[in-house]
Amino acid sequence: MNFLVLRHMGAFFGAFCLGLYLVPVLIRAAKKLRLVDVPDGKLKQHRAPVPYLGGVAVYVSFIVVLAMFFPSGTNLLWFILGTTVLLFVGLIDDFSALSPLQKMGGQLVAVACFLKGGFSLKSRFFADYINLFASGFWMLSVINAFNLVDVMDGLAGMLAIIAAGSFLVVALIIQQYVVSIFLITLLGALFAFLVYNKPSAKIYLGDAGSLFVGGFLAATPLLIRWTDILDTHGALPSFAQGNMLFETGISALVPMLFVGVPLLEVFSLIIIRKSKGLPFYCGGPQHFSSYLREKGWSDWRVLAFAGVSALALSFCALLFMTGAISFMTLIWLLGVFLLLWVLLVFW
Repeated sequence: MNFLVLRHMGAFFGAFCLGLYLVPVLIRAAKKLRLVDVPDGKLKQHRAPVPYLGGVAVYVSFIVVLAMFFPSGTNLLWFILGTTVLLFVGLIDDFSALSPLQKMGGQLVAVACFLKGGFSLKSRFFADYINLFASGFWMLSVINAFNLVDVMDGLAGMLAIIAAGSFLVVALIIQQYVVSIFLITLLGALFAFLVYNKPSAKIYLGDAGSLFVGGFLAATPLLIRWTDILDTHGALPSFAQGNMLFETGISALVPMLFVGVPLLEVFSLIIIRKSKGLPFYCGGPQHFSSYLREKGWSDWRVLAFAGVSALALSFCALLFMTGAISFMTLIWLLGVFLLLWVLLVFW
């Protein structure tokens, strides 16, 4: 077994073991600090107050183990700074609710750190300022997607594991081991957290955790040249070849599908709340998980539905990326998926 495999295994199990140790410690700390999520009988339907600080356990496990196994690189400092900003913005929101504007301001600071560290769209088509804008928009979308989808036991953690696992497969395929160490360390920390977050949850991510995880999964894919991967495997359709605008847009589908369920949550919330005259960022029971539970679905059934949906989107993206299916087949499959999603959730 070579050193690279050992380093990946050490990063995963190190983060997992440290997370298993830290989560019970932080559960006790959160209870003493009274940093708990109190049920309200509406969106928050758990039976008893549940501690926050799960995101702190994920963050500390990731950072400590990453310092041991990550090869030195110029991106690390800005990445840690950006994710740390998101963690503290979330912690402040957990202790004392921030206004949407204040929360967005903190996210913009984190995005600026990521951009400074070189986490931006890898495309030669866009001018620099358009590239930065598109990269920032992508990161803000994914950050808020994981923040909004974190409304029931196990959901955000499970979707984060599927997304990180999908990005890990790509990083290993293209032998980009700096990215794969990032991802496998996070996976170890997330699996440890999910042990305590599965229904019925003993601890929640809190805004600190959902913002941190969202920022991680928003920034890391920007280290990968998706267009080059599709070119290498001959996955780009003939009409897009030579057209850098089409190449960039189609290539972006792959990372979007890896985080497809959280992004679909954001898209549906915008439509539903806009139709009701509500701002999309306000709290309310318009989440897909809430609709399914109103139909009498158990938490485990909702998790199974969300997990299968996320895996299906990731599997389709991987098949397309490797040239196993054509672009038109991908579009057809996505159309069927969206139809089934709408029927199951909203019918």
